[in-house]
Amino acid sequence: MATRNTRTFDCTPDDVFAVLGDGWLYPAWVVGAARMRGVDPEWPEEGARLHHSLGLWPVLFDDTTEMVEWDPPRRIRLRAKAGPLGRAVIVIEVRERGDGCVVRIGEEPVGGAAAIPQALWALPLRARNHETLRRLAFLAEGRRLERERGEDSARRVQCRRRCVER
Repeated sequence: MATRNTRTFDCTPDDVFAVLGDGWLYPAWVVGAARMRGVDPEWPEEGARLHHSLGLWPVLFDDTTEMVEWDPPRRIRLRAKAGPLGRAVIVIEVRERGDGCVVRIGEEPVGGAAAIPQALWALPLRARNHETLRRLAFLAEGRRLERERGEDSARRVQCRRRCVER
């Protein structure tokens, strides 16, 4: 992977995968994703897609992200469109560590952005993924807190949601 970021989370790998498995949460943790338009009913199975928009309103690009590999609670591999910049392959790996876990995200531009020298995109991509892991940690650690308090508000992953808008 061209860029890699790592962060320690105060939750279990299952908490992380509960967030990753809920496609409707994608814009809550992925920097640059502005809104969800739909989630394939098969999500997070391999080949299923998220239908989202990138950018800032009013300049938005409708895109998709495809699940290439779903191996909970260890690893996912995604193929994302990046608007006019082309595509990217993203790998998220989760390893248990003590009472928490370590999450690593790697991203590799393919297509349009891959033609741009790495020196121009690597630092902004690394900064973006630093914030992406920060957001993912907030969501996953929040699930852990709800679970530990015995609150019924912890959402359970439902992987068979209907795609209502494309």
